[in-house]
Amino acid sequence: MSGHWGILVSDPWLQNQFTQVELRSLKSHFMSMRRESGRLVIADLASKMSRLKVVEENLSEEERASCVKDLYQNTEEEVDFELFLKVYLKLQTFANSRTGSSPKNSSAFLKTATTTLLHTISESEKASYVAHINHYVAKDEFLKKYLPIDPSTNELFEIAKDGVLLCKLINVAVPGTIDERAINTKRILNPWERNENHTLCLNSAKAIGCTVVNIGTQDFIEGRRHLVLGVISQIIKIQLLADLDLKKTPQLLELLDDSKDMEELMNLPPEKILLRWMNFHLKKSGYKKIVTNFSSDVKDAEAYAHLLNVLAPEYINPSTLAVKNPFERAKLVLEHADKMGCKRYLTARDIVEGSPNLNLAFVAHIFQHRNGLSAQTKQQMSLLETFPDDTQDSREERAFRLWMNSLGNSTYVNNVFEDLRNGWVLLETLDKVSPGIVNWKIANKPPIKMPFRKVENCNQVVKIGKQIKFSLVNVAGNDIVQGNKKLILAYLWQLMRYNILQLLKNLRFHSRGKEITDADILEWANSKVSSSGSQSRMDSFKDKSLSDGIFFLELLSSVQHRAVNWGLVTKGVTDQEKRMNATYIISIARKLGCSIFLLPEDITEVNQKMILTLTASIMSWCLKHPQEEASVGSSDNESGSQLETTSNSTLDDSASDSSVDENGNM
Repeated sequence: MSGHWGILVSDPWLQNQFTQVELRSLKSHFMSMRRESGRLVIADLASKMSRLKVVEENLSEEERASCVKDLYQNTEEEVDFELFLKVYLKLQTFANSRTGSSPKNSSAFLKTATTTLLHTISESEKASYVAHINHYVAKDEFLKKYLPIDPSTNELFEIAKDGVLLCKLINVAVPGTIDERAINTKRILNPWERNENHTLCLNSAKAIGCTVVNIGTQDFIEGRRHLVLGVISQIIKIQLLADLDLKKTPQLLELLDDSKDMEELMNLPPEKILLRWMNFHLKKSGYKKIVTNFSSDVKDAEAYAHLLNVLAPEYINPSTLAVKNPFERAKLVLEHADKMGCKRYLTARDIVEGSPNLNLAFVAHIFQHRNGLSAQTKQQMSLLETFPDDTQDSREERAFRLWMNSLGNSTYVNNVFEDLRNGWVLLETLDKVSPGIVNWKIANKPPIKMPFRKVENCNQVVKIGKQIKFSLVNVAGNDIVQGNKKLILAYLWQLMRYNILQLLKNLRFHSRGKEITDADILEWANSKVSSSGSQSRMDSFKDKSLSDGIFFLELLSSVQHRAVNWGLVTKGVTDQEKRMNATYIISIARKLGCSIFLLPEDITEVNQKMILTLTASIMSWCLKHPQEEASVGSSDNESGSQLETTSNSTLDDSASDSSVDENGNM
C-alpha cells in the first residue's frame, strides 16, 4: 500500500487524513477538473467541488466561494493536488460546523469498510480509550515506559505503529489469545518486525470477533487514525461485554420471566443482554420508558439516574432527578458513578450528545462493577444443568461464526444457530466463497417477515450445496429455518472446507484443474517436514501423536525457517507443555499470515477438522509465498522468539476448529 503514497501526497499530515482508496478517488476528481480547462486555480474550486457529494450536499456555491475566499486571497493561484486536498478538508470542516454534525464513522465500531471520503475521529472516544489503555496495561513491562499516554495528543497512534500495544490490548480483552513470546518487542523494530506484529494483531483481532475487512498492516504502520481507533474500540468493546454471557454470569437468569426463555437469552448478542439487564433494573425503579439503544434513549440521563439509584442507593442525590437541565443531570449521574468506583468512559457532554460507543462502554463497565443481580441460586444452577454440555458444538459454532464475520458479509453474525435461519448470511457467504454462484434475483433480503421467504432463501442454500457436491442427504431448506444445529454445523463445515480447498486449487498452478484432496494436503505437509531433515510425520489428521505440537512447529519452520524459536518449544510431554506448544503454534501461524480460528485445545485434543484446516492454511500461505520458504532473513531479535518474514499477507483461509469426517457428518 505504501508504495504509492509518495507519488500521491508527500505531506505526512495529509497522508494521515485519507486512505489510499480515498486519495485515488480525490485524485481522479482533481485530474478531471484540471483537464477541463488545462489548469485549475483557487477561483474554480467553489463551483467545481460541487461534484464532491459530501461538499455539495452541505454547502451552497455561495458558501463555498465565501469560505475559499476567506482562506486564500490570491484566487488566481494554481492548485496542485495537495492544495486541493487542504481546501477539501477546510470545506468539510466548515460544512460540519454549519450542520452541527460529524462524519458517520467518527463513532462507529468498524463493522463494515468505511466509504466516506473524509475520516475524522471523536476526540472524546480517543480520550476514553486512552484512559482505558493507561489503566489496563499500566503494569506491562514493555509498555510501561510509554505510559501514561497523553489523550490530548496523537501519541496513541505513534505508539500503536509498532504493533505491540494492539497485541497486548487483545490479550487484555481475551486473555491468552496471543502467545506473547511471538510478539516482536525489541526497543527499535525494523519494518519486517513491525509488519509481523501487525499481521499477528489483525489475524488475532479476527479470532476474537473484530471486523477488520479492508484494513491492512500498512494502515497501522502509517498510523491511520480512524482505522486504528476503530479496531481499538472493537477490542475494548469485546473486553467490556465479556461477562454478558450466561456461562460466565449465571445470575443473568434472574432476567427471565419464564425458564423457557433461557435459550432465547443465551442466543442474544451481548449488547442486547446489556439492554435487557438495564431495563430489568429500570422497571424496579419505576422508570416507565424502555431503553432500546445507547444513544437517543439515554441522552436526557434520566435512565442513568434511575439505574444508579437502584444499584447504589447509598449515593442517591435527590437533585439528580429534580434538575431540569439534561447536561446538569448528566454531571450528577457521573458523580454518582464515581462514588460507586466506576470508571467514567464518557463526559456529561457525551451523554447528552448520545455517543453510542461511550454510552455502551459506560453501561458495560457498570455491569462489570455492580450488576445488582442476586447471588447464584441452586435453582439457577439446576436450570443451567438441564442444558446439554455442548462444548464441542460451541467450539464449532464459534469457529464458523468468526470465519463468516472475517469474510466481510453485510450482516454481523452473533450466533450461527439464530442468525443464519433466514438464509441471507449463508447466501452471502456462498457468494464470497464462490462469486456468482448465488441467484440474487430470487433471494429475499432481510428483514423478512414471511416465513416462506426464509424457506426460499434456505432452499437455494441447499440447492447450491448439492451443486458443489456437499453431503446433504435428506436436508431441506426448512431444516435451516428451524435452526437444526446438527445440520447447520455440518453445512458450515463443508462450506469452510470447500473454501480452503478451492483456495489451494487456485494457488497450486501444477494442479491443472484437478481438485485438491485431503490426501494431497497430508502428503504436502509430510513432504515439507521430511525435506527439512525431520523424521516426524502424521499418519492422518486425527493422529494422536500430533497433540504435542512438534509436527506443526516443524512444518512452520520448514515453510519459513526462522518462524520458530526452538529455545521456547517444550518437549510436549505433560498437558501444560502441550498447551504451551499449541498456543505458540497458533500465534506463529497468525504472525506468518494465516487467518485461523482455532483454540489451543483443538491441537492438544487433535480435533480432526481443525488439524485439516490448520495444515491447509499453512499450505495456502506457502503456495502464496514460494520465494519466502527458503528466505534466510537478516534481522536480529533481542528475545530470540520472533518470526523473521517479510509477509504482510492476511489470507482469508477457512481454517477452523472442528472434528469430524470430511463430509461434515456428525
